[in-house]
Amino acid sequence: MAEHGSRSGLTRRGLLRSAAAGALTLLVPEARAGQAEGPSAKTVLSFYCDDTSPYGLPADTFKRFLDFVSAEGIAGESSLILGLGWQDHGPLSRPTTDLQKAHIAQLHRAYECGIDSQMEVMTHGGLFDFEKSVVPEGAIHEGLWLHEPKVSVEAYQDYFVHIIGEGERIGVRFSGLTWPGCSCEACVRRYEELRRAGVTDANPNVWQALLNLARQGKFHGRTVPVFPAGEVPRARARLLAGQGRYAVYDLSPTAGDRFGSYTNSPDEANADYYITADGERGRIAEQVRAGAPYCIFYGHWQGLNPATGVGWQTFQTVVKRIRKHLEDRVVWMRPSQYTDTL
Repeated sequence: MAEHGSRSGLTRRGLLRSAAAGALTLLVPEARAGQAEGPSAKTVLSFYCDDTSPYGLPADTFKRFLDFVSAEGIAGESSLILGLGWQDHGPLSRPTTDLQKAHIAQLHRAYECGIDSQMEVMTHGGLFDFEKSVVPEGAIHEGLWLHEPKVSVEAYQDYFVHIIGEGERIGVRFSGLTWPGCSCEACVRRYEELRRAGVTDANPNVWQALLNLARQGKFHGRTVPVFPAGEVPRARARLLAGQGRYAVYDLSPTAGDRFGSYTNSPDEANADYYITADGERGRIAEQVRAGAPYCIFYGHWQGLNPATGVGWQTFQTVVKRIRKHLEDRVVWMRPSQYTDTL
């Protein structure tokens, strides 16, 4: 299923690009109103893929993923965690292995294939020391750090600037930010303390720092989509920070992970959850038929990757069913492409 182009060599993405651009004219009013109106309105469709990593898989795995996305003309996001595995391989932004270099080559084409790259954050673990290129012993987890109420805008901005700089080192630009969850004992205990103190969301200084960087042109677009938690049944994107043309949006997914999840479990892979074979039921089908302005689903690389993911066939089935039953009612967009219409 790697190629679905015409005999002239055009992929489906090439054939659909002009149609998607034209659909923006229809989408902008509905997106701003928070609901679709009339039979001609279309639902923006997109997805997130958490925990994307080149390690432990064949070198062409991410290429196979991108080839499918591009050929089918779909769009979404794939996390980029530059410091993951720094102990064994060194940061991805300072490649030393052929596997890292092969993955970086694919990152260079991801955006044009229809895939945003969001930082999740540098390590998906402890805060990274950029001067020493290590995670110091006892460092706070990045996800928890994003919630600590006493961290300043400047501290967040400095950390994000370093990550963005590491991306620039290998020729990759970010589009947004995904929260890296953690369920270790220390994090669970601290999250409980924060909830008791009334802290239930990330520090607002995170959003201001991202907004400042967007205004400096540090991201792909003028808006920054953020995936701060799990599935959220929300009618519209939530504005977190804004100034003029620039903004940071909570664009949480409206459908959960049934592609095997991070455990890569067959029990967690279910195409019918998204859209049934007849196209009548499932989270995506129901939201599209209800005229939702957008529908975003998500998965984890552990279950979605084409090499070992138990959800890869499920993902392909979902795309096939959408194509068959909802083709004329959806338009695929990268998350940042959608928030730029708001």
